Amino acid sequence: MNDTTRKFDTLLIANRGEIACRVMRTARRLGIKTVAVYSDADQNARHVREADEAVRLGPAPARESYLNIEAVIEAARRSGSGAVHPGYGFLSENGRFVEALEAAGITFIGPPASAIAAMGDKAAAKSRMAEAGVPLVPGYHGDDQSDGVLREQANRIGYPVMLKASAGGGGKGMRIVEREADFQAALESCRRESRASFGDDRMLIEKYLVRPRHVEVQVFCDRFGAGVYLFERDCSVQRRHQKVLEEAPAPHMTEELRAAMGEAAVRAAKEIGYVGAGTVEFLLDTDGAFYFMEMNTRLQVEHPVTEMVTGLDLVEWQLKVAMNEPLPCTQGELTLNGHSFEARLYAEDPANEFLPATGTLTRFALDLDGAGLVAERVRLDSGVEAGDAVSMHYDPMLAKLITHGSDRDAALATLNRALAALDVQGVVTNRAFLQRLAGHPAFKAAKLDTGFIERHHETLFAEPAPPLDAYARAALVALETLSKNVAQAASPWARADGFRLNAPHRVRIALADEREGSEAVVVDATRRLAQTGWTLRVHNACFEGSLASLTGDAVAITLDGHRRRYQAQLDGDTLVLAEPKGETRLRWQRLDALNHAGREAEASFTAPMHGTVVALLVEPGAPVEKGTPLMVMEAMKMEHTLSAPVDGIVEQFRFAAGDSVVQGDVLLAFTPAEQEAAP
Repeated sequence: MNDTTRKFDTLLIANRGEIACRVMRTARRLGIKTVAVYSDADQNARHVREADEAVRLGPAPARESYLNIEAVIEAARRSGSGAVHPGYGFLSENGRFVEALEAAGITFIGPPASAIAAMGDKAAAKSRMAEAGVPLVPGYHGDDQSDGVLREQANRIGYPVMLKASAGGGGKGMRIVEREADFQAALESCRRESRASFGDDRMLIEKYLVRPRHVEVQVFCDRFGAGVYLFERDCSVQRRHQKVLEEAPAPHMTEELRAAMGEAAVRAAKEIGYVGAGTVEFLLDTDGAFYFMEMNTRLQVEHPVTEMVTGLDLVEWQLKVAMNEPLPCTQGELTLNGHSFEARLYAEDPANEFLPATGTLTRFALDLDGAGLVAERVRLDSGVEAGDAVSMHYDPMLAKLITHGSDRDAALATLNRALAALDVQGVVTNRAFLQRLAGHPAFKAAKLDTGFIERHHETLFAEPAPPLDAYARAALVALETLSKNVAQAASPWARADGFRLNAPHRVRIALADEREGSEAVVVDATRRLAQTGWTLRVHNACFEGSLASLTGDAVAITLDGHRRRYQAQLDGDTLVLAEPKGETRLRWQRLDALNHAGREAEASFTAPMHGTVVALLVEPGAPVEKGTPLMVMEAMKMEHTLSAPVDGIVEQFRFAAGDSVVQGDVLLAFTPAEQEAAP
């Protein structure tokens, strides 16, 4: 690349969702016109609505739209864009894309193609890092990719090992292998996932450190040879090797270790002639030793926590460096201020192995005033609004909630309050799981490592049964809903709310919590003549309660003289009561259907999400044991395996490998062993 000035006044963002919206905010502040691109699935998406103009790329599948290099470059030409910001994911680390932009005379907001190539191949990158004196985890990243050699290398390194896609990232094409017997199946699964995500199935193997922390360093380099590190982030709390909670600075970090890691990161960047924003990721062992893992040659999802503790706008730095300006600061001018957390809000079901979820967001709002939070301490980076659809085609991340405080305790307290104030309905999300995670005693004590979620699985995933008074409060909301229906009825004979002339008004309401196998609880509600409140019997408990509607969805519920404010709504057949401490979700069921839901759920195998069938793992008619993998599905670039819930026989697969399925489709016919043996 030459050193001539590259000014531009129009920027195309070759991405979607929250990162596209976030880049637009900085561009607008700098007076740069923004251009969005979109697929057919995103034609009404928020990033399209917020851009100055937008250009269609193609159909919904990413390979036909966001990954279509020719279509993106044509969109830049049509819109007169002088530069393209890739965001993260999609084409952000595609060297061929960078070269095509250069050939078209369009500036790429990122490093040169040579730097992307150097770090994009993880095996080659490790060799270069070894030459630069950057410490490495013991492993294998050679050219011989035969099954036998890979198995031999895994045995040499010693189990457990980590299989990783050489061209990959984002947790795709990665598996921990605990023993040799599991190696081949893990290898085949990683290769399939890597081919689907990156078009490349080469693997590397690393020694799996049992309890390391994932600490990464933000680096920035300009075109004049200067490089700095903007301190570190701890990203240890992960699921499926993808980050969930991040923070800056890393807890328990000494100034000496910070400097050593930062200098190693800058050395790694300069080794490959890096320009722009990049992140060098390390594994930090319990003895204080750190090892190079990989370098992400782009802006990271978690960059906002670095912005919060440095007071800098990293996208602004990216744009200035791309315009051939020098770095705005030297290393000595950079300072840390306080502490910051980021929580990633995903459309996924933590209780169901984090399977992605789809649907329409009926509510999406952050009530800072109601939670008593200061806007300067809380930031919500989002690519969605209420009314938006969540598609099966792309990553399930909806938003990032970022908080800041004078120290770690203050920032974490703000995060917990902000999570409680985040109102998201219509799509299953991990919000409640994030609350349990951020409130966990071990997390508060900063006892972190990459196995945190697995090690604390029992406490993080075991949702306690709602207390009896929660059923009473939900029943009051249900009674209010029934009253509204009565008010809208054309005839008094249409009433179904238990009204009786000259007799106590009595209604029975069945409510069930969302834990698997939970039975419904019947609330017996009675209101006597001339009384405004209700007497509510839940099992052996008795409550006196009333409800008053406030503005919007807000209600005031009084139970035995204790008045509390909630956000209440009916989401399908689920009653939702939200307050700063969290939310209660109870399904409102018909009394005559109480004994059928469990048996119906067991009677069929249904697709847990929209996706594609990847592989059928057993032959029809074959007897299988409980836990046997039966079918592999792929959705949102991740594989999901359906297993036998009990011993039995797979009678028939109703879809073949390669078929698309819709959430709720019955995938196979299965006969439990008990039924098979019955006379």
